Amino acid sequence: MTSQPVAAREHVRQEMVADPRVVAAIVSAVHEQVPVYAALDDSRLPEVRAIAAWGLERLLHLWVTDGALEPSDLRRLRGIAAARAADGRPVQAVLRAYRVAATVLTDEIAARAPRLAAADAFALTRMLLTALDTLSEEMTTAYAATDEDLAADRDRALRLLLDDLIAGRHASVGALSDRSARLGVQLPDPYCLLVAEPVGAERPDMALDAATGLLEALAVPGGEVVSSATVRGSRAVLLLPGAAAARAGAVLDARSWRGCAITGESLDRVAVAHRLAADALDTAPAHAHRPGRVLTDADAHVLALLGGHPAAAPDQVARLVLGPLSDPGQRHLMEALTAYIDAGSASAAARVLHLHAQSLRYRLRRIHALTSRDPRDPWQRLTLDIARTIRP
Repeated sequence: MTSQPVAAREHVRQEMVADPRVVAAIVSAVHEQVPVYAALDDSRLPEVRAIAAWGLERLLHLWVTDGALEPSDLRRLRGIAAARAADGRPVQAVLRAYRVAATVLTDEIAARAPRLAAADAFALTRMLLTALDTLSEEMTTAYAATDEDLAADRDRALRLLLDDLIAGRHASVGALSDRSARLGVQLPDPYCLLVAEPVGAERPDMALDAATGLLEALAVPGGEVVSSATVRGSRAVLLLPGAAAARAGAVLDARSWRGCAITGESLDRVAVAHRLAADALDTAPAHAHRPGRVLTDADAHVLALLGGHPAAAPDQVARLVLGPLSDPGQRHLMEALTAYIDAGSASAAARVLHLHAQSLRYRLRRIHALTSRDPRDPWQRLTLDIARTIRP
């Protein structure tokens, strides 16, 4: 026959498990009090809620039955710890999240049973201390083992790191630095994020070997700075030193590939860089892909602007495209560019500016040298035209 104290605990348990606000309170507290969890994107919160709901049910059951964590519980905790090690969430932050959850659990029980019997209160305290001690030991051990495995398999660890950067799971440079330090690597900064795909009508999912082959062709051998490659559908995604962008066009052209290289974003914005590059490849017209040249930050931002979802303000896009042409000392080159675009030919532009045609062509060559954009190329002329139109 169920004793009165156990019956009281069971009543509280049923009430809390049935109330979705309890799990919401736990998730909210963890999100607010543990910085690593505050930085998680929305795609990870369902997992946090699921773990909170499971933990709530198990801890309340242990309180009601005076039980202890079972082998199946320990296996699940070890699995959670291994997953957190793989995605770079520090074990200290994970354990703190459980302590925060235990505090919320205690507060919720107290709110529902303000005159909790001493025996029930002691049972709750004993259960929480024992459970937290057990899960700390199990999770710390599993986390360390997974961390060692990841560090031993460096290529896989770097690929997982790049996958997490693309997904936006590292929202701060500090968290990224901690994970890099555990792997014993130094990520390139400044970096080039290259998204590339073979030219052709068919676009099957890319094999990782193809991405790593491209990485080998572009990576700088030796040194402390590392490069990494992963795949997203039919495309290779490479994280390279910033200087590699200059060689990317020739390497891709030799392989009949095309790509977009983003070099202007910080390491905590790799997800933004990937989205810019991927969207650029989705929307760029065929004539934007000239042999020996990859799309750049400027191309990607112009395409985003044309698509109605700019990732930068118009004046910043203009500066990216025009570069030194925005300087007051280059006003004569801006006048030459404007006349050339408006008139349609070098001869006509020269007449507008009262210049010799050769002088106008010389200025066009200077524009090409300063911006890496040839005004005679249809796509690059369009980007220059958009930039000079929207500049302040």
